[in-house]
Amino acid sequence: MADRREDLRAADVDRQFVAERLKAALDEGRLSLGEYDDRLKEAYAARTYGDLDAILKDLPGFHPAGGSQLAPKEPLADDPDERRGRGDTRSNPRWLIGIWSAWLVAVSVNVVIWALVSLSAGEAVYFWPMWVAGPWGAVLLVSTFSVKALGQGPGESEQRRYRDS
Repeated sequence: MADRREDLRAADVDRQFVAERLKAALDEGRLSLGEYDDRLKEAYAARTYGDLDAILKDLPGFHPAGGSQLAPKEPLADDPDERRGRGDTRSNPRWLIGIWSAWLVAVSVNVVIWALVSLSAGEAVYFWPMWVAGPWGAVLLVSTFSVKALGQGPGESEQRRYRDS
C-alpha cells in the first residue's frame, strides 16, 4: 500500500470532482477554453491523487490534503452509545422526554373524548381515561426512577452484558 496520498490511486469520483472544479474555473474566467480542454483530458487520464493535484495546483481555493492546515479528525469513540450522544442517560434523557410526551398526548386525547361524552350526556360519566393513564403512567414512573437510580435506559443492561462478554 502506498504511504503517501500522492501515490494512491484516484477513483472516478475524484476525477469528476476535478472536472467540476475545472468547469468552475472556466466559468470564472481563470482558464481559457483550450487550457480547460487540455486539463480535462489530463484529469480523466490521471491515475493518482498526485496527478489530480497537479492539475488544480495553480487554481485558487484548492489545497491538496498533504499541505492542508486542518486539524486531524478525532477518532471515533469505541462505545456506540457515545457516538450517538447517549453515553449517560442520566444527563441525556431524550428518550424519557419522548415516552412521557407520548403518554401526555394519549392521556390528553382520552380526557378530551371523556369530557365531550360527559357534556353530551349532561352528567359526569365514569372516568375511564384513568385506565389508560394509570397503568401506563406507573410503568413510565418505574422506568424513570430506574434510569435516575441505576443509570440504565431501556435495553442498556443487555447492551452492557453483550459489550462486556
